[in-house]
Amino acid sequence: MTARAAGAGGEPGAAHRPGPGSRPLRVAVVITRLEGGAGVMALRGAQAMDPARFQQTLIAGSGGQLADEARQAGLEVLIEPHLHAEIAPLGDLLGRNRLAALFGDRQFDVVHTNCAKAGAVGRMAAGRAGVARIVHTFHGLPFHQFQSRARRAAYVTIERRLGRSTDLALCVGSGVAAEVVRQRLVEPGRVGVVGVCVDGPARDVAYMSALVPEQRRRARAALGLPAEGRVVGVVGRLTYQKAPEDFLAAMTELGRPDVTGVWVGGGELADRIERRASALRDVRIVLAGERQDVLSLLPAFDVFALPSLYEGLPTVIVEAMIAGVPVVATAVNSVPDLVLPGETGLLVPPHRPGMLASAIGRLLDSPALAGRLAENAGARLGNQYREKALAAALAAAYEPERPGHAEQPGHAEQPGHAERPGHAEQQGRAEQAE
Repeated sequence: MTARAAGAGGEPGAAHRPGPGSRPLRVAVVITRLEGGAGVMALRGAQAMDPARFQQTLIAGSGGQLADEARQAGLEVLIEPHLHAEIAPLGDLLGRNRLAALFGDRQFDVVHTNCAKAGAVGRMAAGRAGVARIVHTFHGLPFHQFQSRARRAAYVTIERRLGRSTDLALCVGSGVAAEVVRQRLVEPGRVGVVGVCVDGPARDVAYMSALVPEQRRRARAALGLPAEGRVVGVVGRLTYQKAPEDFLAAMTELGRPDVTGVWVGGGELADRIERRASALRDVRIVLAGERQDVLSLLPAFDVFALPSLYEGLPTVIVEAMIAGVPVVATAVNSVPDLVLPGETGLLVPPHRPGMLASAIGRLLDSPALAGRLAENAGARLGNQYREKALAAALAAAYEPERPGHAEQPGHAEQPGHAERPGHAEQQGRAEQAE
């Protein structure tokens, strides 16, 4: 499909870019799976936008509860079955072609991709369709230290090629942004930072809820836990990235039969982790499965742990800090944006369950330290990570020429309309990425 014509002045996209008082900007938000932290952030961002200015369509490879929530909120949701996390050359090619046809037929002004696979297929499709503006959010990075050198190098090369046709890369947290710049995935002038979103009445109710005995009792009852005893909890998908086996190993090394380990979340490793947890001796592990009431469950935990091998800026750490639960997490990507060692939580290296166990034990044995870290974390969060900030960042990303966008607090100045690659250049660079 060929690019749409430029306006009379030669400016890319000028012929179809809506002016004041015209139709809303058409935005396609593309994500591999509308689930997990990235799915929540994509949905919250779409919900936060002014429908008079932005007409949004969510396109995902799979949906579920979040897709239902989006439809109930009046958002259009399209499921593209060829958009999946696994690498499948023929299926990916078909998915790219189907998305390119959709982008062209629907005349989207902006394509905003999220996560690695949707970012690759979606950005190539947008380039082929001649979409005027391509935005990509790095919720994390597709490469990490636990991959082979060859695989890691391949992913870096692919991202660099995709970056040539990316008008703006929004990075979830400064750690991710720094790595994007360091690896030269996108030109520095086209890299920005965006935060996660935890907002609404549930946030206000959850604030320091771990300190309220009645909320603690209700949370434990909801998880089938006794009111007394120590609980160490994790919230996350049961996937390789989240390292659930490291959590089981850490709970074993902790060596405290009176402490219950709880994992909230489902995923492709659920059966395997259930078998391994059942085989443990003198260690109590509760696999709570997928839950939608995370904020109300967090008061059940004495310590929140996140053993991930790689991350972006995990929403659940923000939620744990809001609830007043002390945090131990791995020092990966943007996690240190939130967890400042000895000030708002404790950090340990990834894939070191013994050190994770030691840090958990320290907080269990030192209530004063745990309380101080939780209090500092709640105070440091303040009013950050709310819907208004996310909406402002996305509006500036979709309409960079809008007056005053550079003055919005907390967001780096975004590149102007004239700085981005033209349609023909975008299309050629996207084809190189294939």
